[in-house]
Amino acid sequence: MIAYVGALFWLFGVVAFGAVIPVVPTGAAVSGAATLAFHEHHPLTILLTIAFGAAGAYVGDLVMYAMCRLGGEKLARRLRWLRDEEHLATVKGRLERNPLPVLLVSRLIPGGRVPVLLAAAFLGLAWRTFVLANLPACALWAVVYAMIGVVGGSVFPQPWQGVVAAVILILVVNQTISWWQKRHPPSASPASASEAEA
Repeated sequence: MIAYVGALFWLFGVVAFGAVIPVVPTGAAVSGAATLAFHEHHPLTILLTIAFGAAGAYVGDLVMYAMCRLGGEKLARRLRWLRDEEHLATVKGRLERNPLPVLLVSRLIPGGRVPVLLAAAFLGLAWRTFVLANLPACALWAVVYAMIGVVGGSVFPQPWQGVVAAVILILVVNQTISWWQKRHPPSASPASASEAEA
């Protein structure tokens, strides 16, 4: 049990780090941990995996949001978070109209979290709004990725097989969506374009 608790803190750290430095596949980390938890045959281990994964995502998002609020676009460019300014303008328009649903959905779309966090920070979205909206977003994200891990754990008899399958599935889905978004960039509607200029 001590080893498992240590693994949960490692999961928290990996996910928090990956939320700030978005090169770590944090979803795959949660799925892999959930696969291992499934083979423990105790529902509490899966719930703890979800809780620690969500907490890591939440803390990482708060750190990144604070950095963007304090450092602005200059820091975002230096850290290579800001890459697609046209898409950022569209996201700003959506956030101004409906901040809560946009923040909630952004965590579930691969590559969607960073532009929304940047847009929220550059718009000066109130801390209270961000803190409250991001809590269910991180929880939902952790549940989705944990369920992918549980499915992987239930299909394969050995824990390592489920972990490998879950990680490969997540990486393939993320790469496919990234490829699709690059080939079919979202076009800003006239309404959102005029809002971005205003």
